[in-house]
Amino acid sequence: MFQVFDQSSKVLNQALGTSYLDAFIETADNMIDNNTVRVEDRVPKPKIVDDLTKLYRTVDYHKMDNESIRRAIQMVMIRATKEDKIQANHQITPDTIAYIMGYIVTRIYEHESSVSILDPAVGTGNLLTAVMNQLHDSLHDTVKGYGIDNDDSMISIASISAKMQNLDVELIQQDSIEHLLVPKVNLVVSDLPVGYYPIDEKTTGYATRAQAGHSYVHHLLIEQSMNYLKPAGFGVFLVPSNIFQTSEAKGLLKWFQDSVYLQGVLNLPKELFANENAQKAILILQNRGGDSHQVQKVMLGEFPSFKDTDAFQKFMAEIVDWEENDLLKK
Repeated sequence: MFQVFDQSSKVLNQALGTSYLDAFIETADNMIDNNTVRVEDRVPKPKIVDDLTKLYRTVDYHKMDNESIRRAIQMVMIRATKEDKIQANHQITPDTIAYIMGYIVTRIYEHESSVSILDPAVGTGNLLTAVMNQLHDSLHDTVKGYGIDNDDSMISIASISAKMQNLDVELIQQDSIEHLLVPKVNLVVSDLPVGYYPIDEKTTGYATRAQAGHSYVHHLLIEQSMNYLKPAGFGVFLVPSNIFQTSEAKGLLKWFQDSVYLQGVLNLPKELFANENAQKAILILQNRGGDSHQVQKVMLGEFPSFKDTDAFQKFMAEIVDWEENDLLKK
């Protein structure tokens, strides 16, 4: 699948004079449209149309499993990152991290017949669709996804991914700091962008906004996300490991104390990141209301190296034990 994506994208990249990423969007749309190559102003030329049509026919994504499709699109994004020098906030969430986040939430929703999920920084949809696939495979639930991003290229790729995987995902292009055009959901899962939000007047209603200067966008998105959760719903976020060590941490913690339950913080191995300052953690929050409660034992820890299989499996078992005997205990 990746070979077809890659080869056809390179052909269109040359024929249309576009970026690799835009060429991929074009070629994937062609494939979704019954392998019909779009021609405008006699471009691409008939020979290229014929070559592309033959290439598309070598693979049938309808007969592929979701994860194979998702991983092929993920590989395209890795190639696009190098070819087009895509900015860091648009890069995909690694599969290992997506798997861990999905594993955590499947335990939480194992007794639910349906789950709705929001990702307010959906990007290409890699994390959202990975978690949706895990919920489908583990629980056989009805899973509805909502994804928001202000980048039209990212939304286009997320749409392609959802369509090819035949997942029920509603995508909206908008600024996630503004009022969201989505209903309240059971779960939020997101790899949050990190940095400052530039439009201060839009943050006036946020408790997590900075007292002076620009606010951290990841703080704002955490607060926004929890506002769109149903009572007792969970937010599982990928955040900087130093999130509680910055000058704005006091305001964030005050909002936690007043509004949500901080249930867990799990640092990912340093080896996954280019430098220590880039290290990420999985933050687990729960909305108040319903049967929610603050756990007696907040889950704090750091994953061992993923290369140490035994230690990693042991740590995952500790997370399961905590979920069953602390987090989900009635």
